[in-house]
Amino acid sequence: MRFLGVTALIGLLAASPAASCATALILAIDVSNSIDDGEYRVQTDGLAAALDDPRIREELVRGEVALTVIQWSGAGRQEISIPWRRMETPGDVRAMARAAAGMDRAFVMSDTAVGDLIRFALARFADVPDCARRVIDVSGDGSDNAGTDPSAARRLAEARGVQINGLAIEGIGVAITNFYRSQVITRDGFVMTATGHATYAETLRQKILREVSAVMF
Repeated sequence: MRFLGVTALIGLLAASPAASCATALILAIDVSNSIDDGEYRVQTDGLAAALDDPRIREELVRGEVALTVIQWSGAGRQEISIPWRRMETPGDVRAMARAAAGMDRAFVMSDTAVGDLIRFALARFADVPDCARRVIDVSGDGSDNAGTDPSAARRLAEARGVQINGLAIEGIGVAITNFYRSQVITRDGFVMTATGHATYAETLRQKILREVSAVMF
């Protein structure tokens, strides 16, 4: 039996292809002043449930998706709650779901700065340069009232080829949905509406499924 030298072995390992990434998806959760502690838990539990859905789990792995979770609120208040993780196996997705369920709230008593969030999120894609498609998934229950102009941040995202989608959590009417549609999502993006926090989990599940399934077409 012939044995490879150390130099040859290192060369073979270096030549092995790295895990591919079709889509980098940022999940951005609103924790501004309008979100109370119960509603925060609805969002985190809803995210965990969505990630634990068998169909989404399958699509995340098959679609070669990288995920990160950001909590956001007012100007300069954005936090990476879960750093980038590659969804290479069902176990990776389950671990991501557990991490989402266990997240502590990042901010309290703060305004809503969507423009600042978008700019912060755009910078995060530098950590996953091999991902072919880049998507920011913004959920929230209020319109912008602080920080930089969200429309300008959206134009920056479009210039960089980044898609922004929205999940609007409504009380009465569709004011937040209209705000997301007119000032937040990109031309290739979409908005889905949750009627209060009670329907958040199912709406988020459908939204993530729509986002990650798009990789396959």
